Amino acid sequence: MSTKQLFNEELRVVNIGSPSFKKDYDTQNIDYVHLEWKPPASGNIKLIKLLDQIYPMKELIEKANEEVVEKIKTAEAKLIGVQKAIDVIPKMTNHTILHSGPPIKFDKMAGPMRGAIIGALIYEGLAKDQDEATKLAKSGKIIFDSAHHHQAVGPMAGVISPSMPVHILYNEIHENYSYCTINEGLGKVLRYGANSKEVIERLKFIEKTVMPVLNQAIKLAEGIDVKSIITQALHMGDECHNRNKASSAIFLREIASYIVQTDYSNEEKQKTIEFIKNNEHYFLNLSMPYCKLALDSARNTKYSTVLIAMSRNGVVFGIQLAHSDEWFTAPANYVKGLMFPGFKEDDAAPDIGDSSITETCGIGGFAMGGAPAIVQFVGGAVKQAFDYSKEMHEITTGKHQVFTLPPLDFMQTALGIDMVKVIDTGILPIINTGMAHKKAGVGQVGAGLVNPPMECFEKALESFSKSIMKE
Repeated sequence: MSTKQLFNEELRVVNIGSPSFKKDYDTQNIDYVHLEWKPPASGNIKLIKLLDQIYPMKELIEKANEEVVEKIKTAEAKLIGVQKAIDVIPKMTNHTILHSGPPIKFDKMAGPMRGAIIGALIYEGLAKDQDEATKLAKSGKIIFDSAHHHQAVGPMAGVISPSMPVHILYNEIHENYSYCTINEGLGKVLRYGANSKEVIERLKFIEKTVMPVLNQAIKLAEGIDVKSIITQALHMGDECHNRNKASSAIFLREIASYIVQTDYSNEEKQKTIEFIKNNEHYFLNLSMPYCKLALDSARNTKYSTVLIAMSRNGVVFGIQLAHSDEWFTAPANYVKGLMFPGFKEDDAAPDIGDSSITETCGIGGFAMGGAPAIVQFVGGAVKQAFDYSKEMHEITTGKHQVFTLPPLDFMQTALGIDMVKVIDTGILPIINTGMAHKKAGVGQVGAGLVNPPMECFEKALESFSKSIMKE
């Protein structure tokens, strides 16, 4: 076509990339189509080269990722008991304390985690007060380790000490186990760093009353299907991270009649039922170990770029790929959302807790579109919740066949966060979570939304590329 012919034709404009040119078209009343586009890896040359290096292995990577997603989807989760951590958690000792997130030394820990550990040492009878507990924690006589290294998870500080009761979940498909403490409820609780007398007394009540009653009830029930409860709760407005109203109610319905059948006194039975009934977050400490169980079943899948852990310790955020057990870390971000009355953003500690295991498994923030009421707790708008659930499909390998969201026409939840897709698109996983006060002993100060640092994914890509290049 000649230049003369070109300018005699009606102009049809396609604007690619930057939206800034759209203003000129609008001013001149020119019709146009805007194409959202940005370069891979946001134009970062180093990352683009790394993506190019692993591209020849694309088929192997895709096959491995499909294998990982299939293992996660097929995993089952039965609650089979509640016992002391020392009796069931692998490599747990009388002087071991587990915590959330990647490994960290006591002197580097955030305030909420230090407070929770001090409380745990008092609870265990290893120290009589905070000063003695602090001295012991610094002495080197206590073994601190990531709960993830012991098939366990815990919300917020995630502290698990030897005498603490833990839920025991079993995956009969892949024959693995996972563990999580019993949720204490809201307010001043150990997981937010509180360690007052009332906190210790509540932990003792859980150990002495709730644990034995529940353990016998679970045996009488021959186990409780946790995955099935999650499936139902997603249809009832929960996303099973920050909203657990339906799931906790369903769990109580499943276990209540068996609690009544136990050999314990009527008072002990009543107190156990009331403890669960009055705690709408009870099921969080069951959804988390379900996700841990499912994701761990896909560990050590060579060539996979799918995440099997996202976790934070209040100082750093860490991710793990199914490809290896290595942690890729970066400074934890601050949560943005709604503050409780009397608190301001500066009061909050950086992002903390193992509860992002729920998003890693496709629920929690990934399922907010099915739990629109959650925006009242974490901030934002209902449309944002819908949009987040849709957007997460752009960075995942597959979908969960039984986790569906009714408000989005029963859309399946996004499953299998792909490190490569995160870097390629620049879209980070969305996490909804609580905020702990930066000082120990205060407790929860708000809730909101947060993303992992992109640096975690960049480090993971670099390490993955090096491991591939060695072959």
